Amino acid sequence: QVQLVESGGGLVQPGGSLRLSCAASTKISEIYEMDWYRQGPEKGLELVATTYTTGSTYHTGYLKGRFTISRDDARNTVDLQMNDLKVEDTAVYRCRARPNVRKHDDVYWGVGAQVTVSP
Repeated sequence: QVQLVESGGGLVQPGGSLRLSCAASTKISEIYEMDWYRQGPEKGLELVATTYTTGSTYHTGYLKGRFTISRDDARNTVDLQMNDLKVEDTAVYRCRARPNVRKHDDVYWGVGAQVTVSP
């Protein structure tokens, strides 16, 4: 069982930046895959970025360059740096963990952090 807690959400103006953090109840370094997803108003769930214990990362194409995922083993968090935010980035951002590379259905979710981008 992995418990995840997101923090760092809030209200920001277009062009601003926010940094989200996802804290885990177990060592981040032992969780194979960590993801950030988001769900905007009246939109489906969308993968934002992924990080693996191998060091590899993935960012959804059109967000690449503005959003960056990283692991911080010292703080035991997975962070999402979001720059040049746009109104359409408004969403609930949720952290997901998949601890075991062989168990695709063994996943855990945080409750989410609200990010609102508004003038």
